[in-house]
This record gives sequence, structure tokens and C-alpha cells, in this order.
Amino acid sequence: MPDVDFDIGIIGGGPAGSTAASYLSKAGLSVAVFEGDIFPREHVGESLIPATTPVLDDIGFLPQMEAAKFPRKYGAAWTSAAQKNIPTLGFQGSSHGFGLAEIEFHEREQLGVNQDYTYHVDRGKFDLMLLQHAHSLGAKVFQGTRVRRVDFSEKEPRVIFPVGRSEAAVRVRMVVDASGRGTFLGRQLKLKVNDPVFNQYAIHTWFDNLDRTALAVNKEQADYIFIHFLPVTDTWVWQIPITDTITSVGVVTQKKHFSASKNDLPGFFWECVGSRPELKKALEQAEQLRPFKPEGDYSYAMKQICGDGWALIGDAARFVDPIFSSGVSVALNGARLLSRDIIAAAETGDFSKPSFTTYETKLRRAVANWYEFISIYYRLNILFTAFVQDPRYRLDVLKMLQGDVYDDTEPKALHAMREITRQVEENPDHLWHKHLGSLRAPSAAPMF
Repeated sequence: MPDVDFDIGIIGGGPAGSTAASYLSKAGLSVAVFEGDIFPREHVGESLIPATTPVLDDIGFLPQMEAAKFPRKYGAAWTSAAQKNIPTLGFQGSSHGFGLAEIEFHEREQLGVNQDYTYHVDRGKFDLMLLQHAHSLGAKVFQGTRVRRVDFSEKEPRVIFPVGRSEAAVRVRMVVDASGRGTFLGRQLKLKVNDPVFNQYAIHTWFDNLDRTALAVNKEQADYIFIHFLPVTDTWVWQIPITDTITSVGVVTQKKHFSASKNDLPGFFWECVGSRPELKKALEQAEQLRPFKPEGDYSYAMKQICGDGWALIGDAARFVDPIFSSGVSVALNGARLLSRDIIAAAETGDFSKPSFTTYETKLRRAVANWYEFISIYYRLNILFTAFVQDPRYRLDVLKMLQGDVYDDTEPKALHAMREITRQVEENPDHLWHKHLGSLRAPSAAPMF
């Protein structure tokens, strides 16, 4: 065995890094996690989807999720300011018109998921718990340690970090970048490619005692995640329960809209939500608990996601607009897939790029599906609500919304949505043509 300090060095202790550390430590590998912050710390991405459940079960973390009493998430709902008399064009089940849609996770069974709910989480608490879990399984965790660079000049990489006024280094067999949107290795290796379509920004905060039923048709679904589309072009609001009374609310919009506000965060937030009067009224009657916080760099890709002795996971590998709560799911499932390849590589001693082909292939496929699904949602919002309400397509759409996107076949609904979108775009006389959004994604996701 090479003379190393740890088998694996992981940069970042968020969900991707902690999950990978848990898998690898359980397999008997020595793991060091370098996290620049001191947990707990605030973070967005607070609503999970069912594809996270098998991963949390794999690493033995579901009991902690239940003990923490995070709000249970049984489904999701979407609302829109669009008119309700849009021609249905033969789509079935549109009892509420094309401005409303909802799904319940129990409608479709999912392999490895034995409960009909997932969770909404306070990410400060959730991320800390995951990191502590990795530590309990044997991972060595260095919090408040911000890696300066990784030296790949020798066979075994060296992770270099500050110690006082000097530097220290640990030698590892492989480096995993789980640094989130900071994309540590993406920047060091000049791999990052900004997304040409989704140049999005978010402005978010927490409210106490928000009436979550303000825009709900079914008042019993108040604790679902709600996505409220606004009549502002390509702009939407998330509404996520954090506790019994606290709700996370964020506006996601294109950078050009945000820039026009001259960085007046409160003014821009209230101007946006004001386009849905019922939502604005409910928010004004609630208590804002945190200052408004912006989030940028919402969508990007990498030229590569793995190489000899290194790999990227989670947001460090790829980030797509979060409208379907895919972020934590991609992080956890990326960690699951990569960990399998790493464990196999450790057995053979081969940490070269071909050892991670399974991970790369499956992640590329999954994110490409997400990307196109989200692109179509923005391009023709009413098509999503038509498909999610139509019994011919509902379960296939639900499969994607559950995060079940890692198998070898493209979802049938995605193919059909792509074809209908093309027809609407090419025909100015189409009854839905005037409902096209401004975002127009390329036919395939930007390559890694």
C-alpha cells in the first residue's frame, strides 16, 4: 500500500461529502473530511425528495431523521397565476385548470423506499447531523479547515491546508471534491462552465406563522412543498416548512431581473411576491425571522467530473436550477454511486479515471434528464401541469419528481414533453404558443 495518511480526502462536509465519508468509512477505508466552515451553518436546499431515502437508509441514518422530528413531506404542489381557461388540447384530468397541480409520493412505489414521505429539513441541523454521523462511523473531520490547493504532481495527491501561518499537507490515495457551489477543484483545474440558459439568482429568508394554505386548493396539503410561479418572466417562489410554524420562502429569478433592482433585496423580494397578491398578503401577516440572503451561480457544469485520483460530487460536479428539489438528492446519490466505484478501486489499487466510469455515466444520464425536464418546465409551464394531471403520464412524471432518474431508460413522459414543446415552438398559431417562456435550453445539457 502507498505511504498515505488517509485513503480518501474529501473537501467539504455538506451532504455529499458526509454521505461519501459514511459509505467509505463503513467499508473500512480511512477518510479525512476537510470542511471550511464550523457547523451548524445556514444553507438552502431544505426540501428532500424520496430518492434520498434509500441512501439515508444505506448509511444507517434514517433513525436519526425520525428522532430529529423533521417535518414529513408527503408530496408537492404547484400554483400559477396563469389563466384557467387555457385550451386543454385533449389532456385529461385538468380539473383545476393548468394553473394548479399536486402529487403525493405514495402514488408510485419506488425501489428501496418503504415510507410514503420524505422530509423538509433545517439544513443547519441536518448537515451537522450528517457530518457527525460520518465521524461516528470513523471518518476524521477537520472543521474550520479551508483547503488551499491539491497537489497532483506526484502519484498520490496531497491536500494542502493552513496551520497557523504555515501550511500542512496530508497524502491520500484519492481526493473527492464535495465543496458545493464553491467548486474547489473545478476552479483549481479550470473545469467550470457557466450554464448558457439558467443564469438564475435566489433571494430567500424564513417566516414564522405563515399561513401555508393561502394559495392551496387542498388545505390538508399545507405542509407540502409549494412552488408558486409568478407572472414575472421565468420567476418562481418556494414555500418549504422548516418546523410546525417556520417556513422558508425564496424567490428565484434570472440574473437580469435581479440586477435591475440594483441589489435592493427587500424591495425586489416584495415586488416579486406582490405579483401574487394572496401570497404577499400572507407573508406580510407573518414574521420575518432572518435577513434576506442572495444566492448566485445557480447553474453550471464541469468539463470533467473525474480524473486520475480525483472526482467531483454534488454541487461541486453540477448544479441545475433547484425547482424540483433535486440538489440534495443528486448529492446523496452521487455519493452513493461514486463510493461504490471508490471501494472497488481501493480493492484493486487503481484510482485512475476509468475506475469511475459507472459513476460518471449514471450521474451524467441523471442530470441530463433533470436538466431537460426543468428546461421544458420553464419553456412551457402549462405542459408540466397538463402532464402531471393526465393519468396517462402522471406516474412517469412522478418518477422524475421522486428522483428516480438513474436507470438506463429515458422517461417516456420526457420524450413526449420534448416533442410537444417542439411543436408549440415551431407553430406560431398553436393555441399554447403565447404561453412559451423566454428560456430556451439546448437539446442536451451542457457536457461535463
